[in-house]
Formats: sequence, C-alpha cells, structure tokens
Amino acid sequence: KELKGIISGGINLDLQEGVFIHSSCGKNDDQDNLIAGVLRVIEKDSSSVVEWTQTPKEKFSRGADRPSSYEAEWDMVTTVSFKKKPHSNGDATTHANGESKWSFLFSLTDLKSIKQNKEGMGWSYLVFCLKDDVRLPALHFHRGDSKLLIKCLEKHVVLSESPQDKRILLVNSQNKSLSQSFENLLDEPSYGLLQKLKKDPYTATMGRFSKVTNYIFDSFRLTDPSTQRRPPSEMADFLNDAIPGLKINQQEEPGFEVITRIDLGKQPEVSRREPVSAEEWAKNMDSEGRILNVDYIKQLIFKGGLCHTLRKEAWKFLLGYFPWNSTKEERANLQKRKTDEYFRMKLQWKSVSEEQEKRNSRLRDYRSLIEKDVNRTDRTNKFYEGEDNPGLILLHDILMTYCMYDFDLGYVQGMSDLLSPVLYVMENEVDAFWCFVSYMDQMHQNFEEQMQGMKTQLIQLSTLLRLLDSGFCSYLESQDSGYLYFCFRWLLIRFKREFSFQDILRLWEVMWTELPCQNFHLLLCCAILESEKQQIMDKHYGFNEILKHVNELSMKIDVEYILCKAEAISMQMMNCKELPQAVSEILGIESRSVTPDSDTTEDESGAMLSCPASLYQSISTPVIAANGTRDSTQQTSETQSLTPA
Repeated sequence: KELKGIISGGINLDLQEGVFIHSSCGKNDDQDNLIAGVLRVIEKDSSSVVEWTQTPKEKFSRGADRPSSYEAEWDMVTTVSFKKKPHSNGDATTHANGESKWSFLFSLTDLKSIKQNKEGMGWSYLVFCLKDDVRLPALHFHRGDSKLLIKCLEKHVVLSESPQDKRILLVNSQNKSLSQSFENLLDEPSYGLLQKLKKDPYTATMGRFSKVTNYIFDSFRLTDPSTQRRPPSEMADFLNDAIPGLKINQQEEPGFEVITRIDLGKQPEVSRREPVSAEEWAKNMDSEGRILNVDYIKQLIFKGGLCHTLRKEAWKFLLGYFPWNSTKEERANLQKRKTDEYFRMKLQWKSVSEEQEKRNSRLRDYRSLIEKDVNRTDRTNKFYEGEDNPGLILLHDILMTYCMYDFDLGYVQGMSDLLSPVLYVMENEVDAFWCFVSYMDQMHQNFEEQMQGMKTQLIQLSTLLRLLDSGFCSYLESQDSGYLYFCFRWLLIRFKREFSFQDILRLWEVMWTELPCQNFHLLLCCAILESEKQQIMDKHYGFNEILKHVNELSMKIDVEYILCKAEAISMQMMNCKELPQAVSEILGIESRSVTPDSDTTEDESGAMLSCPASLYQSISTPVIAANGTRDSTQQTSETQSLTPA
C-alpha cells in the first residue's frame, strides 16, 4: 500500500508532476535537459521505499515550471555526478537505443544521507546518497515543498545534521519505528496470530521482525566507528571486528584474543529430576523460617524446578524480594513496609486529575500504551481471559505504578510479558509488583532507549556460538545472519513467546538460580540453535528462511530437553582447559573451581558445604536426557560430539 498518498513537488499529496532531474547529456553539453517525474514514498510490507518515475514526454512542457533563477541553480548542480554502471538498487539502466531510463527505486534501509541545496539559490533540490556510496541524480522541486518530503521521511528514519555540513542530513537508524516494531513483535494475541499463520505463515512470522532487525542492524553499524573509515566495497562484519574472542582466521590485532579450533570434547550426559516438593523445601528451613542451605536448594531448583504450590513463596527468594537469610518474622515486616510504599506510589498516578494529565504527555503516553498492551496480554490464559477480568486490572495498575517507581524508563512494550507470569504466580498485587521490580532490575537494559543490553547479549551470544560451532557461525554469516537477529525476541523477553505459559514458569525459575553460570540464558539460545542447525544447513536456508524457521519454533520447543542441552553445553565449556578469556568472562567462571556436578557447593560467605553426590540422580522419574528421550529408570542415551567444524 502507498503511505498517505504520494509525495511530490506540489502541496497536494495526490499524483503530481514537478520533481525534475536536470541532465546535461544532450548533444550540446552547454544545454541542459529537464526530465520531469513523480516522487513517491511507498510502504511495502515491512519496509519503505522511495521511487522516482519519469513523466511521459507528451505530458511534460519543458518551460512551464522554469523560474527566473534557473541558470544560477544549474551552474551549481552540474557538479553532481551520477554513476551509470549497472547496479541492483538505486541506479539507472541504459537501453539499447542509447536513451537513459532515469527512474529509480531504493529502500529507506539503504539510505545513508540527504544533501540539501543552499538557501536562497532558487528552487530546492535534494541528493540521495545510499550506503554503498551510490549517488542518485539531484531531484529539483520546481514547485517547492522539498521540506514536505523530509517530514515524510522522518516518520520512518531519524535524520540529523552532519557536524561538518549542515546541508547534509545523516540517516542514523530506524528507531522512529521501534515502538511499532515492538508492537509487531509482541502484541498479537495467540488466537489472532494462529489465524494469520494459517492464512499466510510467512508474512505472519516475518512481519514482526523486519523492522526490529533493521533497527538493531543500524545500531550495530553506528556503534562501530571503524565502519565510517572503510571503503564501501568492504562488507565489514561488526561482530568479528568488535568482540574480543571473535578474530578467527584473521590477522591478530592488539586487544583481541584469537580463538582457534578448540576441541571442546563431547557434551556430557545430563538428566533432570522432579520439581522440588513442599516437603523438601520445609526440610531445608529452620524453626524461625531461615533457609538452611541456600546453595543446596538452588541446586535442587536448577535441576528440577519447583512444584507449583511452592512458587508463590520461592519466587520471592529467587527474585531477590526476600533475602535468603531472613526469618519468617523479618519477611512479614518487610511485606508490611513494601505494602505501604507500593500504595503511596499507586496513589501518585491515581490522584492525577484529567487537567494534570493533559499537561503530562509522558504519563499520558505511558497510560495509553499500557492500556493497549494489557488488553492483549495472555488473554487465552484463564487468569486473564474475558472482559473486565480482575487480573487485567491488576496488570494495568502494577505497570502504571512501576512508571511512578521508574519514571525515566516508564513503560516499554514487552514489559507486560514479563509481569504476566509473575502476577499469575503471586496472585497478589503488592508481592507481584516488588518481584517485578526485581526482575526489571535484571532486564532494565533490554528496554532502555539505546538498547545496550540487547546489543551486548547478541554480541556475547555470537562469541559463545562461535566457540561451540564455528562452522555453523560461518554458515550464518554467509547468509547475512551472523548478527543473530532471529534471537532478538528470545533475549528481549526471556523466551516468553517461545514456550507455553507453564513451561515459561519452569524455565524462568531455573534461570533465576543463576546456575550453573551467569548468562545461562545465552546457553539456552545456543542449545536451541544447536538443535536446529542441521536442518538449517542441510536445506541451505537463506536469511528469510532462517528467520521464518526460528519464528516457527514458537510453542514447539521441549523445555526439559533444552534445559538438559544447555546445561551440557555449560559443563562442556567449563571443563575445557583452553577456554578463551572472552568466553570465561561471559560465563563468569574465571575463578570458578566447582562444576555443577561436584560433590560440594559454596555458600554466599564462601564456605564449602557438603552436597549429596547423588543430587542430580535422586528422585529422577521421569529422567529427561539431553537427546530428549525419556526413561523411568536411568539415562542410556548418547549425546553428539560438538567439535567445532
């Protein structure tokens, strides 16, 4: 569809002529030719394009729009060059009869800069420069209103003046579309998404990621200053150039660690146990309500999760709302204080009058976005389904109160996905709020405007994946997928849309133990990708097919299998004697001397505590092996070797 009509040189947004190319390609170079055309900004699916098409000669009268200042303007624009070599995007083609077809079309994602004319130099003109340094011919607006086009483009890209030349507008990134990108990425109720998938699975899965990945791609380009100095012919890989530990088969540079072909050995066999029971939990608590052996209970949770009746209490410890060494009485006093604090903050937005809110655009925007998101969050879950659902009211109130708690961040789409399971488990407004606050402390950087947390995690994931399987990484890079954009949603909301609601409860509580290493969620990503790599490579998937395939994994991943595989990968890496420093730092194991299957663990004070050697095998019915097989007695499966290709 066309976006709000057609942009041309006239004020009317209907189809109009009036945008000219001044060509000096006539028989006499001193005589210019005016080529009339129409300029359009068209939205096509997930991206926008700019198109200029030539007006038929019979409809164009050469001197009709020619102002008196024409000669002065023409003297200046003759210096603008236009590459005539064949090009796939944004270039003209020459026909056999020698006539040049000046029409062009390019995607806004390929736009690098826009050069404007000097003030007071007659009619306005614009020169588009693309990222591969192709310069399009100057477009002259004989009827004025070039600023109208600029305003239209600013709806899709962010333009800023060049420090060197105020006439040049630099295209930074598509973060103007970021909010809409999150909406496309996160907002579909599952029943609506299923309907779209049935009708058109490709569009339904791809449409949600294209804008976000364009944003991240441009962000990566901008954070690498060296890309500004490299020739356009060099396709520089930001990940390989900017991350310690990713310089492979290249000349070593100062500050970079070279990762060679390291043999990680076979992945160990890993099994899981049953969820922690209420009896096990109670046995590990003294008469005053203190947890006796924190490390031991974390190990139990990591290996099997929690039975649902325990979650309401245990999650408060896992998320940091309750201190692990607190007594029952201390926790009751803490809840009382936190209840008072919560309702004071809630009163702040509840007491804002309509007149006040009219003068507070940020609060107004937060409220509007929250109301929109709440109405489509987990609506197929009984806790949130139906109209006037009390769960939705609590979801709304907690998110509004969080805006008062952290007004700088406020509300960003995706945060409702993080709150929903927490509220479902807590069934209490105050407890859910403070647990959500603790969770957001971990996830805060994912939602900040610069999204530094997302960039860092994608970089770290690339580092881990390259160590695990450099051949697979090379394949992804050959398909323009080396930036791992398809993992964006996994990381943004911690797999919330990839697993069923009940599975995500299990996955989150396991991750919150912070075992067996930090950034275990990145190893979960590695486990999923490792499981899918054979199909991706055997079927020679390209960029679009990879993105589509990964999106279609949603709700099809076995949570217990992936947890086993991720743990096996962690043990495989931690047992490696030649583990690169970059990987050690990501996993936080530089000084770690105890692996998850050791007989001892270390408590918060550093003291060594005994831990039963049979911990991982006890109460293990059913056992979930790393290859996904189930056995009620013991694990007999073998795992595949992950020697880097």
